Amino acid sequence: MKRAWWKESVVYQIYPRSFADSNGDGIGDLQGIIQKLDYLQELGIDVVWLSPVYKSPNDDNGYDISDYRAIMDEFGTMADWEALRDGLHRRGIKLMMDLVVNHTSDEHPWFVESRKSKDNPYRDFYIWRPGKDGREPNNWRSYFSGPAWEYDEATGEYYLHLFSKKQPDLNWENPRVRAAIYDMMHWWLQKGVDGFRMDVINMLSKVPGLPDAPPVTGERYEFGGQYFIHGPRLEEFLQEMKREVLSAYDLITVGETPNVLTAQAATLTHEETGSLNMVFQFEHMDLDVEPGSPSKWFYRPAPLADLKRVMTRWQNDLAGMGWNSLYLSNHDTPRAVSRFGDDGRYRVESAKMLATFVHMLQGTPYIYQGEEIGMTNVRFPSIDDYRDIETLNMYRDYVEERGMAPERVMEMIYARSRDNARTPMQWDDSPNAGFTTGTPWIKVNPNYTTINVAEARRDPDSIFAYYQRLIRLRKTHPIIVYGSYELIDDGDERIYAFTRTLDRQRLLVILNFSADTTAFSAPSGPSLDNARLLIANYPAEAGESPGRLLLRPYEARVYLLDETGAAP
Repeated sequence: MKRAWWKESVVYQIYPRSFADSNGDGIGDLQGIIQKLDYLQELGIDVVWLSPVYKSPNDDNGYDISDYRAIMDEFGTMADWEALRDGLHRRGIKLMMDLVVNHTSDEHPWFVESRKSKDNPYRDFYIWRPGKDGREPNNWRSYFSGPAWEYDEATGEYYLHLFSKKQPDLNWENPRVRAAIYDMMHWWLQKGVDGFRMDVINMLSKVPGLPDAPPVTGERYEFGGQYFIHGPRLEEFLQEMKREVLSAYDLITVGETPNVLTAQAATLTHEETGSLNMVFQFEHMDLDVEPGSPSKWFYRPAPLADLKRVMTRWQNDLAGMGWNSLYLSNHDTPRAVSRFGDDGRYRVESAKMLATFVHMLQGTPYIYQGEEIGMTNVRFPSIDDYRDIETLNMYRDYVEERGMAPERVMEMIYARSRDNARTPMQWDDSPNAGFTTGTPWIKVNPNYTTINVAEARRDPDSIFAYYQRLIRLRKTHPIIVYGSYELIDDGDERIYAFTRTLDRQRLLVILNFSADTTAFSAPSGPSLDNARLLIANYPAEAGESPGRLLLRPYEARVYLLDETGAAP
C-alpha cells in the first residue's frame, strides 16, 4: 500500500455560517475562522474542509452558487479568504474547498442566460425539457420534497433540479460546461487550495431520456436515483477531470457519493487508476432509517450488528485498492453523540468511544465542528426556530399536505434535522456561546453553558483532550493508518471489537456501544497479557488483561502488541 499525506491526515470540517462571527451580525464569517486558527492548531488537525463560502443567494446555505470566483458578502471578501489560506498554511494546515458542480444557483449568470430563450448559447448548460401530458417531463422527486422539475414561463419548458428549485442541474453532457468547470478549478488551485470535497459528485451523469421512476410509494413523485446516481458517463467525466485538472497537483480529493456501492468506490478511489482519493459513502448513516420507509425522517435505532456488517464490508472491500473516509457527523447529519451514543448521562464517555471507533479504522478521519467537545442535537420548541430548507419543506409536506400531527413531525425533526449540526459553535458560557455579540442566524443550543470549548480546554480529561490524544497516536503509530482490519464477533449487540495488523504489530480495539456493563473475552490467539494500553476513556485497573474484561458503559480500549504477544 502506497503511503500518502492525505491518508495520514485528520480533516476538520468548518461550516462557516455557524463557526465564529467576527462582526456581530449573527453570521459566522472568514475573519471569525481566522481568529480561531490557534484552536485548530492546538487540536492537532491537518486539513480544514471549508463548506461553501462562494457568492450565493443562500437558498441552501451556500450550496447554491451564483459566482464560483467570488466570496459571499456575509462571509467577507477575497482578501479575507486569502488571509485564511495564509494563516492555515503558516500553521501547517491544508485547505480543502467544497466543489459544488452538479448544480448552480438559478442566479448564476449561466442560468440567467439559459432561461432567456431556447436558442440562447447557454441554454444547453442546463437540463431543459418540455412537459409531458400537461405535467412535468418525468415523475422524479426532489431531495427537498416535491417535483424535481420547475416550469419556467419565459420559454414554456421545465428545468431539472434534484435539490431546491433554485439549484438547477448543470448539463455535464455539454463539453463547454465541463471546460468551464475545469477552468474554475484551476483558478482556485492556483490560488493555493489543497484539495476539493466534491458535492454529490456521482450525480453528474444522467441516463439518456430521463425515464420515469418506477411506482414504489404510489405517490405522484418517486425517487429516480437509478437514473441519475452513478450514471453511464460518470467515470468518464471524473477521469477527464483527473486528466485535465487533478493530476497536475498534489491534492486531497473526496467525492460525496450517495448510494455508492463498494465496487464502485473501489474503482473511483483505486490507488493506480482511480480519479479520487476517497469517497463519502452513506450506507452506515442510513442504518437508523426504518426499513421500507419513504424517507430519512422515519427513525429507528440502528442494530450494532448492522453497523459492524456495513463498516466491515467497506473496510475489507477497499483494502489494498482504494481508501475510506471515516466520519459519523457532518453538516447534513444529526450530532454523532446524540445519534450513536448517549447525549445525557454518558455523553462524555460515549463521545470518546465514538471518536475511538472512527480514528482506529483504516481511512482518513473527519471531525465535524463541535464533535470534539461533544455537542448534541437540539430540540427547538417551534418549527419557526428552524432554518434548514429541507426541514421546513418536510414539515410543510407532512403537516399541511399529509395531515400528520405536528407533535409527531417535530419528534422526527428532533432526530433527523440538518439544523442539529448547524447550531452555532459553543465557544464559552457567555451569551450566545461566544459565537456572536449579535443575534445568531439560528439559535444556540441551550446546553452551551456547560458544553463549550473554554470548559473543555480547562479539563485535562475532556472530550477535546481525548481527541488530541487520538490525533497524536495516529501520527506516532503507522499501524493506525495503514494496518489491515479484521472484525471480532459479528453477532455481539453490545461490543464492537476488531484488530488492525501491520507487519509484526497488532492493535486490539474494544468498544462498548451500550449503556450496560458488558463482559468481553478475546478470541484465541497470541497472548495478550503483555499488551500495552494505548488509550482508554476510563481509568484502567491495575493487572487487567485485555483477554477478559468487564467493560463499563460506552467504554473504549485500544491495545498494542506484536505478533508474538510481547509488548512493543
